[in-house]
Amino acid sequence: MGNEMQGGPQRETSGPPQSSTPLDRSDVRVKHAAGVGGAVSDFVERVRSGDLGSLPVIAGLIIIWTVFTSLNPVFLSANNLVNLLFDCSTVGVISLGIVCVLMVGQIDLSVGSMSGFASALVGTLWVNQGWPVLLAIVAAIFVGAVVGALYALMLNRLGMPSFVATLAGLLAILGMQLYILGATGSINLPYDSPMVNLGQLIIIPAAISYLLALVPGVVILLLGLRTRKRRRASNLSAPSVGSLLVRSVGITVLLEIVVAYLNQGRGVPLMFGVFLGLAVAMDYALTRTRWGRSMSAVGGNHEAARRAGINVSAIYTSAFVLCASFAALGGVLTAARLASASQQAGSGDVNLNAIAAAVIGGTSLFGGRGSAYSAVLGIIVIQSIASGLTLLNLSSSLRFMITGAVLAIAVIVDSLARQSRVSHGRA
Repeated sequence: MGNEMQGGPQRETSGPPQSSTPLDRSDVRVKHAAGVGGAVSDFVERVRSGDLGSLPVIAGLIIIWTVFTSLNPVFLSANNLVNLLFDCSTVGVISLGIVCVLMVGQIDLSVGSMSGFASALVGTLWVNQGWPVLLAIVAAIFVGAVVGALYALMLNRLGMPSFVATLAGLLAILGMQLYILGATGSINLPYDSPMVNLGQLIIIPAAISYLLALVPGVVILLLGLRTRKRRRASNLSAPSVGSLLVRSVGITVLLEIVVAYLNQGRGVPLMFGVFLGLAVAMDYALTRTRWGRSMSAVGGNHEAARRAGINVSAIYTSAFVLCASFAALGGVLTAARLASASQQAGSGDVNLNAIAAAVIGGTSLFGGRGSAYSAVLGIIVIQSIASGLTLLNLSSSLRFMITGAVLAIAVIVDSLARQSRVSHGRA
């Protein structure tokens, strides 16, 4: 009884010192965020802790563009960049799906075959069977969703690793693609159709493109102000209004300059606008919804997520369904870009480029961390390499080697950043 009496005051006196440290750190963070310069301080702190974000890929993109422009000034011409954006859209949409499965620590090796099969299915239903083109596209995306659900079923119910399940799917779907195309091996799409025009010709009107370039800055400012209000109401550190304005204006000015430069050529491709719209929607879902938080939790530690009440099987299913659906949509856009559906669609480096784009852009192979915008940045890097080497009339073998080197560097940076975050958290 005496020991208990002695232990009580000791616990009471030990309480305040333990709680004072977090309060002091919070005060420091509030002071850092009080001015415009707080944004710089926060950025430096995030980099030191291993949260590099998009910094490595942006730095790499600047280096790639500088090198190719010095070797051939045509590389950064407005019309060449417009063609580059057309090419980015097809594989970029597929890469959005890869981001989903990587977020939950899984993989889908069949996205290339799925895109090729979807393009073949659209060609067969639309051209050969006489279906309305929109109905044929919906059918192709629906088939992709069914395939993704099948992968999730094999993982959740049978415990089959996604690597094996999707590798088997790659072979099976490739066989179905060859089967429905038949002996001819290709189907030409009507060249004057809206679908083909989307993939090759349609440009967003200049006035609309300038207005759309204003939207991201306005959205960032409004969301930032709302988040700031909530954090200040909870007595947490929050960025200053000045720093939010600087960020919003900076992004708006940058986008307006890019749009103005592209409009000196053909303009902003509508297909790239569709790709960006999908990326924005996916980013909102991953960062602003309960589903997105569950995706990160399952990828970080699926057992901990299960014990926290998250339906892990449903999250896996949603990731694979979205991945296969995006792959099918990417195949439709590829058919529109090429004005044909053939046995070569989805083959070659499509599969690897889609995966590489997500990883190069910053999505972690270890799961739990990623962004829809990583697919945008990653595919721009890959297509920039391809476009630059094409302008220099160099062998495609160099493209594979350079892309492989960039991918290796991206994984190394991701691994080192992950180790830094772990050590920083322990400190």
